[in-house]
Amino acid sequence: MSQTETLPAARWTRRKQARPAEILDAALSVFAEKGYAGTRMDEIAKRAGVTKGTIYLYFENKDAVFKTLVRDSIGATLAGVTADVSGFQGSAKDLLRFALNAMAHLLTTSDRVVLPKIIIAESGNFPELARFYREEIIDKGIALMASLIERGIAQGEFRSVPVQHAVRLCIAPVLLGAIWRVTFGQFDLEPYDYKGLIDTHLDVLIRGLSAESDVS
Repeated sequence: MSQTETLPAARWTRRKQARPAEILDAALSVFAEKGYAGTRMDEIAKRAGVTKGTIYLYFENKDAVFKTLVRDSIGATLAGVTADVSGFQGSAKDLLRFALNAMAHLLTTSDRVVLPKIIIAESGNFPELARFYREEIIDKGIALMASLIERGIAQGEFRSVPVQHAVRLCIAPVLLGAIWRVTFGQFDLEPYDYKGLIDTHLDVLIRGLSAESDVS
């Protein structure tokens, strides 16, 4: 078979491999516009430029599409940070900066930041989605941040504080930035400085946690 004859097959293979990502991108835009309840598989298919049957080759149902969006973005970032933390050799302060900056970058730059907003808005009607997000993202994130604070306390860098409360204080401004961005950001007269928010949060947080007077 000549090289020319193999090109269409190669293009088809690349197209087939890219299709799940294209479907997910289309699904995200529909979820963002219509919420979970209002999203239909045929609308996702139309937005992705495929038939509804094609979607079912990759995803069992709408629930699977939504959960894959969560796992492939927020979940993947959380898993990556957790893996990096396990081999981190620096101080607890540097580790806390690294972890929060990584999570904040996703929540303040990615289009998938709309997913937590959908969970919050529709958890009453779809409690299973809330349970999934709690177990897949929130519980793992809390465990990660708790381990960082406990490490700092054990090493004498952080003063003894109620860890479960401190964890939520660590994460709260990041979630505020995410919710602000997808809910109120459209009304900002000037683009909000989300990086500045996180930098300021880290400065105040580490000063509050530090067991020393010098918190540089």
